[in-house]
Amino acid sequence: MVTTIKNHTAEVLFEPLYNEADELYILSAYATPNMLSWYIKNIYHKTSNPIKINLIVGMVPFDNLSVSVHEGFIGLMASELPHEIRSLKCSYVIDKPAEHANLYIWHKSGQPLAAFTGSANFVQSSFIGRRRNELMYACDPKEAMLYYESVVPRTVYCNHAEIGEYIILRPTHPILDLECNLLKEINDLDSVTLSLVTKSGETGARSGLNWGQRRGREPNQAYIPLPSKIAKSGFFPLEKCHFTAITDDRHQLTLRVEQQNNKAITTPIRNSDLGEYFRNRLGLSNGAYVTREALEHYGRTTVKFVKLDEETFYMDFSKE
Repeated sequence: MVTTIKNHTAEVLFEPLYNEADELYILSAYATPNMLSWYIKNIYHKTSNPIKINLIVGMVPFDNLSVSVHEGFIGLMASELPHEIRSLKCSYVIDKPAEHANLYIWHKSGQPLAAFTGSANFVQSSFIGRRRNELMYACDPKEAMLYYESVVPRTVYCNHAEIGEYIILRPTHPILDLECNLLKEINDLDSVTLSLVTKSGETGARSGLNWGQRRGREPNQAYIPLPSKIAKSGFFPLEKCHFTAITDDRHQLTLRVEQQNNKAITTPIRNSDLGEYFRNRLGLSNGAYVTREALEHYGRTTVKFVKLDEETFYMDFSKE
C-alpha cells in the first residue's frame, strides 16, 4: 500500500524522531550542503536520542559537482556537530548509471522503521517555504533499504583523500574558476554593500561584529547587520533558508538571515564562525572587541555581496 504524504517536511524529516528513530539514510538525486546545514540546525531539541545521518548524492556521474557544493559537504563533515547528531556521513555515486531516486529511510535500533520516496530532492526548495510542489509517499522500509544498500558499493565518501580521481568538479559559477577566484568583473551581477558600523559611525557595542560581547555569551558571536529595505528586496533568501558565501580570500561560509524583522546575517550552525572569520581578517585575536579603528586600519567598514544564484553569493571583504 502506498500512502501520499501531506506535510512531507514534518513527516519525512522529523516525525520519526518521536518514535525514537536513531538513524537516517538518504539517497537523493540532488542534494546541497545548505539543505544539510538547515536540517542539522532544525533538528536542535527535537530528539534526546542522538541520530546518525547517512547521505548519498546520486546524480554526480551525470551532472558532476560544483566546487562550492563539494566544499560545503566537506566543511560540514569536519564541523562540530550538535549533540543531536551522533555521526554524519556523505557519499557520492561515482559510477554510471547515475541514481535519480529519492529515498528517506529511518532505522531504530538497527532495524528499518519507516521510509519515504518521491520527487523531493534533499534541497531547500523541496522542503522549505510556501511554494513547495513535491509528491512524497510512504513505502516499505525493508525494500527501500535493500535498494539503498545496492547503491552503496558504487559510492565514495566526499572526504576521501583522492576524491578528485573519482568525480569531476566544475566551477561554481561561470565567473569563478575551480579555486573560486574571480575570472572577470562582476559589475553586471546584482550586488549590495552592507555597513559593519552603525548610523553613529561606530561598531555596535553589543551588536553586529560585537554581538557576543556581553556576559554569558561566546565573545566571537557576530552578525552582519541587514537593513530592512534590503531584507525586503528579495536579494537574500529568507524563511531561515541557508545560503553559501564564497569569500574573496577563498573561504566558504554557510549563512542565514534571521532575528526579528530579518535584521541579521549569521552563521547558523555556530554563530561564532562569522566573528572568528572577521577577526582573523582584521588581524585581531579571537574574542577581541571590534572597533571602527580596527576596520579603518584594515581598510574598509563595509562588506559586499554579489549574487551568483539564489543560494550562492560572493562575499568581498578585500581591502579597498
